[in-house]
Amino acid sequence: MDSAKPSLDLVRSLTDQHVLHALMQHRRLTRAELATMIGISKPTAGESVRRLTERGLVTDTGERTPGGRGKGRVGFYYALAPTVGAALAVTIAPAGVVAECVNIYGEPGVRVTRQIDRPALPARVSAALEDAVAEVRETAGQDFRVAVVGAADPVDRATGRLVQLPDAPFLVGSLDPVAVLAPYVDGPVVVDNDVNWAALAERDGAGAQVLRDFAYMYLGEGLGCAIVNDGEVRRGHTGLAGEVAHLLTLGPGGRAVRFIELFGKLGLRRNGSTAIDVDRLLASPAATHEVLATAVGGVVAAVIALADPQAVLVGGPWGPAVVDNMRAATANMPRHVPIRAAEVTGEPVLAGVRAEALSRLRAEVTADG
Repeated sequence: MDSAKPSLDLVRSLTDQHVLHALMQHRRLTRAELATMIGISKPTAGESVRRLTERGLVTDTGERTPGGRGKGRVGFYYALAPTVGAALAVTIAPAGVVAECVNIYGEPGVRVTRQIDRPALPARVSAALEDAVAEVRETAGQDFRVAVVGAADPVDRATGRLVQLPDAPFLVGSLDPVAVLAPYVDGPVVVDNDVNWAALAERDGAGAQVLRDFAYMYLGEGLGCAIVNDGEVRRGHTGLAGEVAHLLTLGPGGRAVRFIELFGKLGLRRNGSTAIDVDRLLASPAATHEVLATAVGGVVAAVIALADPQAVLVGGPWGPAVVDNMRAATANMPRHVPIRAAEVTGEPVLAGVRAEALSRLRAEVTADG
C-alpha cells in the first residue's frame, strides 16, 4: 500500500508560509537567499514569491544585488508588503491609557497616551481609550488586524469585559474594551488582566524552558497575582484566578485581616479610594514595611500551597522594596520557594501585550499565505 503523500496545494501552502516567516525575520531577501535559507530550489522559491506577490503579501523592494561583469545575475530583493497591516497594543491602567501600533517586525511605532481622571468611571475610560486608538490609527495610516489589551482590572475570560470586584482600586463599574475597539480592528480583540501579561513578559525574558512554573505577585495601587503553570497562565473558570486581594492574612498584632483591608488600617490608601498610596507606602517607616511583608508572606504561603510554583516573583511599584522582608517573613514556612524581584521592570505589562500582539499578527498574515 502506497504511503500517503502531501497534496501539491499543501506543499505550496507550507512553502509560502516558510517564505513569509523568513521575510518576517530578515526583512528583505532575494529568491536565491530564500531558497538557501528554507532549503528549497530557486525555481520553487521564485514560484512562492510570485504567488505571495499576487496575493498582496510580498512586494519587490526595487533594490538589486550587484550583478554583471562576472558577478552573476542581478538579484531582486523582496519584502513583506506594507498592506499586511499592523497590530494594536493597548494598556489600561491608573496611569492612563497607552495605545501603540506594532508592525510585522515587532517594532513599536506610533504611541499615544491619554490620562484618566479619578474616579475612573467606565464612560471616561472608554472615551480615553477610543480617542487614543483613533489617533494611533490616523497617525500610523495602518489597518489593525488584531488588538491585544492589558487592563488593570479583573477580566471575564468569556467576554473580555472588565469586571468590578469589591474594593476595586481602579475602575468604578464595568467596561467592554472589545466593543470599544471593534470599529478600529479588522480581526480579534484579546483582553486580559495586566498582571498576566507582566508574568508572560517575565517568562519570555527568562526563557520558557527556564521559568515554567511560577507565581507573579504584583504590588502597586492594586494587588494581583498571576499563576503560570507549564509555561501557560492559568486563568480559572471565569478568568479571575490570582485575585488575591481578599485572601485572609496576618495584620497588625497578628490579627487576621483581608489583604486589601490592611492598607486602610495602616493609613496607606489614597483619599476617598481603596487604591494604595504608593508614595506614602514607600516613605513609611521600616516597622510598616515589616507588617506589609508579613501580610504578603501570608498570601504567598497560600499561593505556594495551592499552585506549587518553582519561584515567586514580585513586581509592581512597591513590590521589590519589600522582597527582603518577605524572605524573612517566609523563612520558616514548611515549603521553601525562592522569592525574588521581577527582572522585567520597563513597562512589563506593555512588553507582554506587545509580544502577544506581534505573535497574533504574524499568525494572521501567515494564514493568508
